[in-house]
Amino acid sequence: MPTVAEQLRSAREARQLTIEQVAELTKIRTDRVRALEAGQFDGFSATIYIRGSVKNYARMLKLNEAKILAELEAELKSTTKFSELPPLVENKKTFVDTLMLLGSKVNLKIGFAGMAIITVVILIGVGLGVWRHQQKNDPSRNLPPAVYQPGNAGETLPLPKR
Repeated sequence: MPTVAEQLRSAREARQLTIEQVAELTKIRTDRVRALEAGQFDGFSATIYIRGSVKNYARMLKLNEAKILAELEAELKSTTKFSELPPLVENKKTFVDTLMLLGSKVNLKIGFAGMAIITVVILIGVGLGVWRHQQKNDPSRNLPPAVYQPGNAGETLPLPKR
């Protein structure tokens, strides 16, 4: 039974396509296409890139994608580098990780509206506090009630001289 790499190479050659043409049609770099056709998967950092590249390549060649991917899985399990899936997350979580996770769950429209409401409430609270402080420290507030006491009754101001 031919390997995935041999199937891809023979299908490409049957369609008389060059590696550069395949790279242009699939948007996969030429060195990656050569690696896929040689069965050298060590150049890829993760299996997701291998699977995606093989799937795109097989689709472009009009091969049975499901069959090719199933054979690829069997081949990858026999390699040491790709036999086990890497952990999706690190075990150690920091405060920033937790904060970013919570932030990603917030709907932005609701989050911005909530922040605007909280800001308005805080500004109103600060404004009331400043107003109360001004009222409490107003010097005219502590004066006794004023009583009108006319000075000299009937006196008028002098008229200006002409």
